[in-house]
Amino acid sequence: MSDALRTQLTHLFQVGVAAADPYEAVRTALAEDPFEPALIVSVGKAAMRMAEAALDTLGRGARCLVITNYENARDLDGAEVFASGHPIPDENGAKASQAVLDALDAGAGPVLALISGGGSALLPAPAKGISLEEKAEVNRLLLASGADIRQMNLVRQQLSRLKGGGFIVSAEPHPVRALILSDVVGDDLSTIASGPTAPSLGTAGDAIQMLKRFGLWDYISDSVRDHLAAVGRIRRLKSGDNRLIGSNTQSLRAIAAEIEGVTLLADPVEGDVAEAARLICDQAAKSGFTLWGGETTVQIKGKGKGGRNQELALRIAIEAGKRGWGEWMCLQAGTDGRDGPTDAAGAIVDQGTLGRIAAKGGDIGMYLANNDSYTALSLSGDLLVTGATGTNVSDIGILFRK
Repeated sequence: MSDALRTQLTHLFQVGVAAADPYEAVRTALAEDPFEPALIVSVGKAAMRMAEAALDTLGRGARCLVITNYENARDLDGAEVFASGHPIPDENGAKASQAVLDALDAGAGPVLALISGGGSALLPAPAKGISLEEKAEVNRLLLASGADIRQMNLVRQQLSRLKGGGFIVSAEPHPVRALILSDVVGDDLSTIASGPTAPSLGTAGDAIQMLKRFGLWDYISDSVRDHLAAVGRIRRLKSGDNRLIGSNTQSLRAIAAEIEGVTLLADPVEGDVAEAARLICDQAAKSGFTLWGGETTVQIKGKGKGGRNQELALRIAIEAGKRGWGEWMCLQAGTDGRDGPTDAAGAIVDQGTLGRIAAKGGDIGMYLANNDSYTALSLSGDLLVTGATGTNVSDIGILFRK
């Protein structure tokens, strides 16, 4: 289909990204209900812009700590910026976590927490007596166990000094206001960045039962077992003054307002990418635009390069071909501008994608079996590269059928 349509889809995606602009979201929230913190802690992929908005709005009177991923980190007047690992926590993240804990323990006064997606990995803060390596090993075991995100976070929260309301505990007795940009389906505050200012999902006792249920208890370190047993059934019920200031839903609404007669899928698109592709094609309008948000998963079997958005785009191309669709085009991308460990946000595919891959000698079946969607889409010229957007509100998909 035409370059004009490709340009239009890219524009619509940027409308969605702009609707989740962290600077404007923070500025508006603080203008509507002023707050005078002694300490500002901004964490996540959108941390730079969120902190910048707070400092511009409130002035540079408060101490400000910013923790973000390496790609987004830059100098910011009035702030101490820490760059750390994502999605794999690293020692720089542990150092940043300690700086946050020290600042909270110092207790200068009210705290403004600015939270966005990615904060869980960027701010690991293992519980006392547990090493970063031991905590990472528990995470690896959970990822391979079949546990869902809520079950994994239940355990993670009990192994952290900041997750599951730990941030609030460390800030006591001072009040905490949290402005939160959601990157999770359903906007569960206990799940976004593993809920540093929200109540935990359960107790240490619940975490023990979860680990035993999945057969992991005997495989974790003695330090982790001892910690969970000592904490026992204590439940953190601490919660800050949490305010959601941006989400995937808000971005979808902004895009929908730009398109006359758009079909917006009622439910977020989740789960395995192959099933998600079939669901999207089942529910897509027979003509015109179809719009959806959400976050899918990919079962990793190969050693290729790609991400969930790129693989979902390829599988939509396959489904559309099976169904004999005529002319169509689909954009599928992550709002943070980075899909998996690649420089692409996602892809824009159409009825010619599979043919272009084949013409370059590519085998789409082999690419998918090796989780190598990036290489396939490089051959077809369909990668969408936006660069880091400075925000993160999950994924957006836009499909047009003629």
